Amino acid sequence: MQVTSYTFTRELRLLTPAQFKSVFSNPIKASSAEITLLAIPNSEQHPRIGLTVAKRYVKRANQRNRIKRIIRDNFRLHQHELPPLDIVVLVRNGVLDMDNATLHKLVEKLWRKLSRRYNG
Repeated sequence: MQVTSYTFTRELRLLTPAQFKSVFSNPIKASSAEITLLAIPNSEQHPRIGLTVAKRYVKRANQRNRIKRIIRDNFRLHQHELPPLDIVVLVRNGVLDMDNATLHKLVEKLWRKLSRRYNG
């Protein structure tokens, strides 16, 4: 029996500006008022994620880190349900007012929406 790994390794991240740029070209979108997910199919066997939390919307580093940590953690837990996509997460205004649980729920909803759009 294969054990499902829930780690978050380098392979699961978009690391270079080029990887980010390719996602912006013609993405599948899933968005809410606070967060937008842009995604394109990749050639890997798994999804990859990149995060952008702009200082413009989230002034303090510790707050940006909290948001990134929650999204990353949620991705880590749901990576096996996601199709092989390169996903860029854009955070907008309003995220700061959410508590961790609300943010988790929202991100989960967006993963599902994205999967549906990919498969649909």
